Amino acid sequence: MAHFAKVVDGTVTEVIVAEQDHIDTLSDKESWVQTSYNTRGGVHYQPNTHTPSEDQSKALRANYAGIGDIYDSVNDVFHRPQPYNSWTLNTTTWQWDPPTLKPDNENIYEWNEETQSWDRINP
Repeated sequence: MAHFAKVVDGTVTEVIVAEQDHIDTLSDKESWVQTSYNTRGGVHYQPNTHTPSEDQSKALRANYAGIGDIYDSVNDVFHRPQPYNSWTLNTTTWQWDPPTLKPDNENIYEWNEETQSWDRINP
């Protein structure tokens, strides 16, 4: 079994688990693109772990597709929609990078687009 994303006008509208044989029987089979549940940021991870696989040839289409995600057919990758106007798409990981890195500590932060900075949200 594999995961497949239905892509309509470049946007993922559905994700299913199916055999390739099933996809091949669909009238809209060209709308279905395989995606890897264990791929994120261009890296394939061992199932149910945070450990990169030794075999990176399984890193399929940069990121696991989710509903509302973008399928870039030119680069054959999935990525999230742009979260903020100031963020840029990293074409190595196919994930969005903020203008400044989020602080790396135990606090919880959210991006403030107006100030272009991370606001601490936990007391």
